[in-house]
Amino acid sequence: MAPAAASLSVSGPHALARLATSPLGSRKNAGLSVSVRAPQPVALLAVVPRRGRRRMVAAAATAAEMAPVASGEEGKPFVEEMRAVAMRLHTKDQAKEGEKEPEAPPVARWEPSVEGYLRFLVDSKLVFETLEVIVDRAAVPWYAEFRNTGLERTEQLKKDLEWFRQQGHTIPDSSAPGTTYASYLEELAEKDPQAFICHFYNVYFAHSAGGRMIGKKVSEKILNKKELEFYKWEGNLSQLLQNVRNKLNQVASSWSRGEKDHCLEETEKSFKYSGGLLRHIFT
Repeated sequence: MAPAAASLSVSGPHALARLATSPLGSRKNAGLSVSVRAPQPVALLAVVPRRGRRRMVAAAATAAEMAPVASGEEGKPFVEEMRAVAMRLHTKDQAKEGEKEPEAPPVARWEPSVEGYLRFLVDSKLVFETLEVIVDRAAVPWYAEFRNTGLERTEQLKKDLEWFRQQGHTIPDSSAPGTTYASYLEELAEKDPQAFICHFYNVYFAHSAGGRMIGKKVSEKILNKKELEFYKWEGNLSQLLQNVRNKLNQVASSWSRGEKDHCLEETEKSFKYSGGLLRHIFT
């Protein structure tokens, strides 16, 4: 899904983005330039009311291991806050802000199989299709802002799976990592829109960064360097991403500080679910 021979943690959605910050994503590796990942994160600060005054505090990290994410800096675009929290879930080798221990081998040491990669593609298709159906249905009116962004991946994945079928491979059914994540997204979309948007952001932006590097490395090892449609976009990808950033900032501008913090707190779960999909490739 960005801009590793540093160790990679794939415990969650921005597992893809973590890859972008490792040595494999350095400018010295053709096709793996860090220029494809999201802009460098900025420090996440918090504004905490206290007896009528405000004080700035360092942002807390994610729910499982630290206190809830603290409030962001007044006036900062919300996407910058989302990116900053995500970067904290990288390892130190991948980003100076990283605080995670590596939980998987570096991508250069992965030994993918076609069967495992197909499971990853099938489950990814289910997740992207679920996201696209949700924003098209727009049970929450402002979901409609994220229709037809140019980042959609369902049709591209359909083409790729058909190509594999034509090569004589059996296409598997969706498996637990994909179905569980899709069900969770449906649940969030109905009752917790801020948490849903956290997943929306992380899935699409991670794929556009670290996901591209993963696709390239897997292709080199098992597909004779074929570039799948999954890793191609029509138009200027940087501009497509910026358009979505603008929409995210616009939507979040109407949220309370508590709603923004709740969105940020969902980041670790996003990493966890996306990491489950990635495990198809390296296990």
